[in-house]
Order: sequence, then C-alpha cells, then structure tokens
Amino acid sequence: MGEDRRAAGLNGLPFSTQRIRGRADYDRARSEFRWQCPENFNFGFDVVDGWAATSPNHTALHWVGPRGEQTITYGQLADRSGRFARAVRSLPIAPGDRVLVILPRVPEWWEALIGLLKAGVIAIPGTTLLTPKDLAYRIELAGVTAVITDVEGAEKIDAMGNAPTGLKQRILVGTETRLGWQSYAELLAAQPAPLERLATRCDDPALVYFTSGTTGMPKMVLHTHASYGIGHQITGRFWLDLTPDDLHWNVSDTGWAKAAWSSVFGPLGCGTSLFVHHTPGKFQPSDVLDCLTRYPITTLCAAPTIYRFLVKLDLSSFRPAALRHCVAAGEPLNPEVINVWKQATGLTIRDGYGQTETVLVCGNFPGVNVRPGSMGLPSPGFDLAVIDDEGRRKPVGEDGDLALRIEPERPLGLFQEYWRDPQAMANAFRQGWYRTGDCGHVDAEGYFWFASRADDVINSSAYRIGPFEVESALVEHRAVVEAAVVGKPDSERGEIVKAFVVLAKGHIASESLKHELQEHVKHTTAPYKYPREIEFVDELPKTVSGKIRRVELRNRH
Repeated sequence: MGEDRRAAGLNGLPFSTQRIRGRADYDRARSEFRWQCPENFNFGFDVVDGWAATSPNHTALHWVGPRGEQTITYGQLADRSGRFARAVRSLPIAPGDRVLVILPRVPEWWEALIGLLKAGVIAIPGTTLLTPKDLAYRIELAGVTAVITDVEGAEKIDAMGNAPTGLKQRILVGTETRLGWQSYAELLAAQPAPLERLATRCDDPALVYFTSGTTGMPKMVLHTHASYGIGHQITGRFWLDLTPDDLHWNVSDTGWAKAAWSSVFGPLGCGTSLFVHHTPGKFQPSDVLDCLTRYPITTLCAAPTIYRFLVKLDLSSFRPAALRHCVAAGEPLNPEVINVWKQATGLTIRDGYGQTETVLVCGNFPGVNVRPGSMGLPSPGFDLAVIDDEGRRKPVGEDGDLALRIEPERPLGLFQEYWRDPQAMANAFRQGWYRTGDCGHVDAEGYFWFASRADDVINSSAYRIGPFEVESALVEHRAVVEAAVVGKPDSERGEIVKAFVVLAKGHIASESLKHELQEHVKHTTAPYKYPREIEFVDELPKTVSGKIRRVELRNRH
C-alpha cells in the first residue's frame, strides 16, 4: 500500500499513512485501520502549526476573488490564526463560549475558524444566505456570545435590535466601520504575537453545525476537537487522496459542513494547497470550467447539483489543466451525470457518502471499481450496515435503515451529540447503532445503494418507491436539468409519484413533453415508478447546503 512519508508522524499525531490505490489496498485498510486519539489534541496547533513548522512557505490557500489573487502560506495561516486566537481570549471570550462565523469564501474565514479552535471556543459556521430570523434562531438556541461577519451579515444582526441578549461581541471583517462593531483587522494588528499553545482535550467541544435538514427545524450537531480534526483523515487521505503536491478545489459555501470536510480538515490535514474561488453573486457553472482550465487544480470536490449543471454545458472543447480526479458528496449522484462527465474528461466522478454528523463513512475510493449510482464501500474505521426496526442486519438486496455500529467501539469520526436535544438523541442512537435517517440496501459485493431519506419514501399501491431512482431516470433525458420526486396523497393508491422538473435551456413545457418524460421513466426503470403527475418549475427549493427540500414540495398538496 502506498504511503505519504511527508505526512507521517506530523507532530506525532495518530494519522494513518496508508493510501488506497486499488481493491487490495482498500481491503487492507479496512482490516488494519484503528482509531487513535491522544488525550490532548487541537487541529490549529497540532496540524496547521505543525505544517507551518516543517513547510512555512508552502501554499495553504490560493485565493481568487474580486480584489485579485492572493497566496496565503501555511506559515501565514498559522501566524494570523494564532493572533486571532489571542485577540479572542483578550476580548474576553472564554473557552466553551459559542461564536457564530458568517463569512463568504474570504481568507479571514479560515483564519477565524482555526483561531477559534486554538482559543478553545466553539465555532458555529453559518451560510451568508441566512436571514435575520435564521440568525436569531441560532443565536438564541446556541447561546451565542460573539459573531464574526462582514458588512452584509452585520446589517442582518443589527436588524434584530436588542433581541439577541447574550450577544456580547461583534467583530466586523472588511474595510468598513460600523457603530458597535470591532474591526477584525485592528484586533489582529493589536496582538504582539500568536496565542501560545492552549491545551484542549480530544473530546472537548469544538464545532456546532446546524443541520440543514430536509424536514423540520435545524438541529445542533456538536463535534469535538477529534471527531472532525482527526476523523477527517478518512476523508482527506483515503477518499480525496490528497498530498502536499495537490491543489484542491472544493466548490462549497462556507456555511455547509462540506466546507469543513473538504476545505479545512481533510485537505489541511494532508498539507494540501487549497484553491478558493470567491465571486459575489449568482453561481455560474461556466466559471467552474474556466477555473479548471486556467489553474493547475488537481482535485475537485463539488455537490451533485453542480455536476448536473456542468454536464448540460458544451464540454467538447473542455480541457482541464491538471485535474487528476473528481469527487461528489452531499446527495447521490445520478449515473447519467457520471457517464457524461467521463466521456468529456476521461475521469470518473467518485461519489461519497457522509453527513454533517460524520466524516466520510462510505465512498468510491481511488483505484476501486466504481458502480455508477452506488454510494460505494464502507470507509475504514466504520461498520456501516442496513438494519431493520429491531437493529438486525437485513439481507443483501433488501432496503432498510442505513446505520453505523457504535458498540463495542464508537468510531471517532462520529459527532458527539445533538446538543440540547435528548429526543433527537434517543431517536438516532438505539440498540447499539447510530441511525442516519437514510434508507438503502447493500449488494452481494458490499456496495451500498441509497434509496431515500426515511421521510421521503413513497408508498404507492403497496409499492415502496425511493425518489432517487425516478429522479435519476428523469435527468437522463436531454430536456431535464433537475428533478425532484415526492409522494402526493391519492384516494385509490395511497400516494402517487409526482415529479417537479426544471427544464434545460431551449426546451418548452408542454403536455407532449410530460408524456415523453413519463414514457422515458417507464423504459428506464420499473414501470410502476413512473410519475403520474409532472409539474414544470423554474427552480427547486433547497437547503443552504444544496439538498432538495422535498418536504416543501409535499406540503404543496
């Protein structure tokens, strides 16, 4: 099995040096991998500062944005995050306090997040798309002490008036000044040196993410310093296959846990250089192709939604400069998208599965045969299974609940708890399993296949239908960019399959096109799964992380 000697023994950390380059390597990693956690661990001091000590001039971030291009080395990132940590402790903000971070893809986001880890406070990243109501909900529920944001975020915070009573510190990133706000730049400039190492236990709270659930109000997912900081070696080393020689691009909003996965803990844990592209305004798929052509980006991670838009573009002349592999995560990737992308680039998109609550727990690993549409194989360090209501493993091919075994050993890359929500904990942790809330099955070769969120299963005329298969069939059609499928109440069948469809440019909604799509689904998948109703829409409702909110579509009925 290949090993990355440059990363081995970084500050004596228990990071695996194994690499997966094929099925034999995967099988060996599965059998040999063991979770290890030191008593004290801090990703900022142990990893970021560790790389800065050995390779201070190595690029940590190559940032491209409205103000041009900027290169931030590991040495600079270590220094500035350390100075911000000292500033945090001087305000004062105490260890264990919660700090909300609402910033776009600017270098200060990385500095602040790593600085908060160093300071021993709990960081709560959030998307810039949050409304004042969303922010107030998070501030009150988590008991937020301080907020770090830019002028747009500050306007939303100030719009609340005196509502967030516990909010003591307001820190503003950017050149603007604002009454009641402290300047981030001035706070850093006032520090004589970075904060000296602060001991944080491996199991101390470090991060809270609000799940962007497809149903209900967001829950607080609490991670320790180890669960993401050490746990994401699975993501960075085994799945993303990153080394210090890579320039990695994760196309993700900073408020989504995917940014923690693939823009912080996974790549920085491997000493990798990050490519960051920040363009205010509406996302343009053509920008992705342009960046892959102009910059020596070697690895790409993006949500399936982005790939679905990319394959609708003209890829005939697309020639990426240095791309060696691509991955997708966040929701299942349709097989047709994988096939079109491979025809255009020669690269197979390797899908991966995990949640805000976990690191990568299942994936298509380098050199291992990809079965298009499959979630892949269980990650080293995890016992992933399909179980029934009593916690028993289901036979091959039968749908059930996707779950992680937590007894006799709880995997390190799993969150600590749904904070302040004992009912959610009781629902998720039962009979020695963590139940993910997703449904699927496993085949005879050990590959897992996603069916749906548990709440999204459609029961029609005694058939249980997962929406993903129907959606995949629809997006194979040339006229369809995106599709979402839900169950609509029906007096005869219980529910019928209804599809909401976003059309590709140049195609017009019509009754004849509806019929054509219905016939297409009948011939692509089992005939009983075809959508009896189709509604054409301009866009689909989504969470801040890009997942389709089928609950909103169901509620229309």
